[in-house]
Amino acid sequence: MVNMSVNLGGLHMKNPVTTASGTFAAGLEYSDFIDVAALGAVTTKGVSLNGWEGNASPRIAETPSGMLNSIGLQNPGVNHLIQNEIPWLKAKGASVIVNVSGHSIDEYVQVIEALEPHPVDAYEVNVSCPNVDAGGMTMGCSPVSVGQVVQKCRCATSRPLIVKLTPNVGDITEIAKAAEASGANAISLINTLLGMAIDARTRKPKLARVVGGLSGPAVKPVALRMVWECSHAVSVPILGMGGICTGEDAVEFMLAGATAVAVGTANFTNPHASADVVDGISHYCEMYGVKDVNELIGALEC
Repeated sequence: MVNMSVNLGGLHMKNPVTTASGTFAAGLEYSDFIDVAALGAVTTKGVSLNGWEGNASPRIAETPSGMLNSIGLQNPGVNHLIQNEIPWLKAKGASVIVNVSGHSIDEYVQVIEALEPHPVDAYEVNVSCPNVDAGGMTMGCSPVSVGQVVQKCRCATSRPLIVKLTPNVGDITEIAKAAEASGANAISLINTLLGMAIDARTRKPKLARVVGGLSGPAVKPVALRMVWECSHAVSVPILGMGGICTGEDAVEFMLAGATAVAVGTANFTNPHASADVVDGISHYCEMYGVKDVNELIGALEC
């Protein structure tokens, strides 16, 4: 028997696998395929204070070993999540991480305040949103703005606070340090890489907004490198993600320093992907005589 439980910054997970925000909704659509309560946690799609319509179509494009998306964080707002998805997840027995989004620092705080009376197990603060109070600059690109967001969110809750970092920066470790110093209990990375796709026949971009977020196996080497760098820069646990499709992929992230992992784009091609990754980690541990999955964290031999 393998001990599969991990502690992600105060969030006790029965196994180290959750879902990447935006790839699993809140799990209802996947419940015919897997038991959502069997995952370490379910991370919801990003939620804002009020509903966001999202970006114009087309907003999805396939790429070699991945996909581009420009969804624009479309969601019906926090009240819909409170009234519908959270009760359903709790009735299923799932641990719930809510991904929090906002166009301003105050909006992040208001989303958390709205969720505080409800059974949420942790928050994942998505700092990849544009800050309208700062001329539209992405909050996650500046250590100062990240620190401000995290500090305000920290004051609004005592629950575990996971900060999701954008990889589209010069030095991700500086952003991670700012999040830790401001009260983050854990760091999650990576969010999508900025990319684009062109249709040579029409000579037009494949996305309405031209650029979008690249995810899937194509980003895995970059994600692994950033997880490894941040694991040496901060002392808080890391939730690693980026191209994870199998249990062995997940083990690689844990060896690089991640305490837990998130399965994202793989859910689109295999609705069993998240459950398969849990089984794959367990199988790896049994094969190599690992009694406790925590032994894998940061065990890379360089």
